[in-house]
Amino acid sequence: MLLVQLSRFRFSLLFLFIVSFLFNKFLLGFQLLQIQNQYKLIKPGFSVLDLGCAPGAWLQVACQSLGPLKNGGAVVGIDVKKVKVPSLHCDARVQTISADVMKLSKPQVMELSPKEKGFSVILSDMCPSVSGISTRDAALSFELGMRALDLAVGRAMNVSNDNFQNEGESCPCSPYDKGVLLSRGHLVIKLLESEDTKELSQICKPLFKKSTWLRPKATRSSSREIYLICQDLKSQ
Repeated sequence: MLLVQLSRFRFSLLFLFIVSFLFNKFLLGFQLLQIQNQYKLIKPGFSVLDLGCAPGAWLQVACQSLGPLKNGGAVVGIDVKKVKVPSLHCDARVQTISADVMKLSKPQVMELSPKEKGFSVILSDMCPSVSGISTRDAALSFELGMRALDLAVGRAMNVSNDNFQNEGESCPCSPYDKGVLLSRGHLVIKLLESEDTKELSQICKPLFKKSTWLRPKATRSSSREIYLICQDLKSQ
């Protein structure tokens, strides 16, 4: 009898885990869906880079936003975890790479784009492993956001940001550093809301024709997640 109860308990835990996983994936997909419906960032034929692509919900929305396979386009997902391309709502235009975004060079990322020319849209859904220490989590989230921006615009970030270099530190970007986001491309960055998020917004304003904040309706009320939507990268 005890074994039966334990088996039922384990089954209940497994069921709750599966339901929780699917629900979280569902919410993640709806966040990008709202962004896409509101801003129309992804269009047929576009090339999309998804940073922090696990568990794959954004890959699905991005691929569907490209339209039918005949329209062309490409979706590349990068994550430290190995992510299998979802069989549902994805097709041959979607591929995933297991790598640490913080360690990839821009030329390596550029090589992943169609004809190595760059991406039309960059989506950063990267999030640090939450420690529960709000200041630490926010700082790590800001670091990931800055990395996404650096990959997107390269040296242009330093030109627009007077406060990017701390006293006594040299700029980590070379004068020949080029971003992987195409001119007139779009960038979406997820952040944990803090004082630092204002700084990132100020850096982006001169680089893009429009930058706005959005908190998708699918975001949990207890979450500090917020998205910076940057549209139409200016020619450098």
